[in-house]
Amino acid sequence: MTDRYAVIGNPVAHSKSPRIHAEFARQTRQDIVYVRLAAPKRGFRQELDRFIAHGGRGLNVTVPFKQEAAAACKRVSERANFAQAVNTLTVTEGTIVGDNTDGAGLLRDLEQNLRVELHGRRVLLLGAGGAARGIMMPLIARGVRAIVVANRDVGRARSLEERFGLFGSVRARSYDELAGAQYELVINATSASLQGLVPPVPPSVFAPGCVAYDMVYAAGGRTPFLDLAAECGALVTSDGLGMLVEQAAESFFIWRGVRPQTAPVLELLRTAGIPAG
Repeated sequence: MTDRYAVIGNPVAHSKSPRIHAEFARQTRQDIVYVRLAAPKRGFRQELDRFIAHGGRGLNVTVPFKQEAAAACKRVSERANFAQAVNTLTVTEGTIVGDNTDGAGLLRDLEQNLRVELHGRRVLLLGAGGAARGIMMPLIARGVRAIVVANRDVGRARSLEERFGLFGSVRARSYDELAGAQYELVINATSASLQGLVPPVPPSVFAPGCVAYDMVYAAGGRTPFLDLAAECGALVTSDGLGMLVEQAAESFFIWRGVRPQTAPVLELLRTAGIPAG
């Protein structure tokens, strides 16, 4: 019997996850079907229960439900526990188990696809939501020198400083407090690019030859944030399509026990062209 999987979010119509997982299944000869589930913003749990009742085996979770997904789990992985956010749900005999593959996806894209050395870099992380939480511990584990978390609501940034500062150098800042500092890696974990906007960062944050990474993926691989970074001297700029594919491969491995090749799928999506998402 064909196993059922899905991506759940709001909005979710733009998601490329069904195509990605279809390619993974074709590669590895796995018998699955993977669809999109659009849940009302206050209807995540009802949609989850309905999916499980109809035999669903696993879900990828996107905004705004990653923290609700964590609350729905019987148990979670260590990396999901650190993040306090879940993007991968596995259902086994009615038991919901949560994991977070965002950090693994980001690291694989940066290190393997973009050939970026993370050790010793000063990192500026824009945003303090679920997307940011999922990548904090993986970055710390790679030996970055320091992470500065900037957010409009500084209180949310401070919550990340308090949680992850036990494991590495983490500091919370407002956007206004960034003036005069420079960073070798600047990661946009906000959704500003989806609205064609740029977080209010001073141009000085981009150190000469730095890496700028936008976790949003976009047509042509360009976002307003990346355009700004390039104008300010960033040597490497990338949207989040590679991260999307790599974290999906990690989810696929959790569900199916086989690891698909990501490079052909990433090339396929780049060649086909994608809308922002």
